[in-house]
Amino acid sequence: MSSSKRSRRHFTTEQKVAILKRHMVDKVPVSDLCNEENLQPSVFYTWQRQALENLAGAFSTPAADGPSKREKELVAKTKELEAKLAKQEGPRDRRGHRGARRHKKSLGSPERQLGSP
Repeated sequence: MSSSKRSRRHFTTEQKVAILKRHMVDKVPVSDLCNEENLQPSVFYTWQRQALENLAGAFSTPAADGPSKREKELVAKTKELEAKLAKQEGPRDRRGHRGARRHKKSLGSPERQLGSP
């Protein structure tokens, strides 16, 4: 061993992506990449594992400040439809059910007997 310390190389994110891309897209063998970049294969495979573990982040949308335009439209439409539904159903009965009177009427009047014309 030599008495001088060997300094550690630091690769930027862009450099790591470029090396991984050469392997994944251009099909350059890992051994060739590692020889060219003077890189240990274990380091390459660590980068590859980290990239694959974080792959879902590439497909997710960035967190926005507050709801999106589409979410706001959906909330407004939901409120509109709830108001329309409440208006159609009428008031609630004492148990909190809506439209109980209308439901009973649709079953027929209580005066009507079975078998009567």
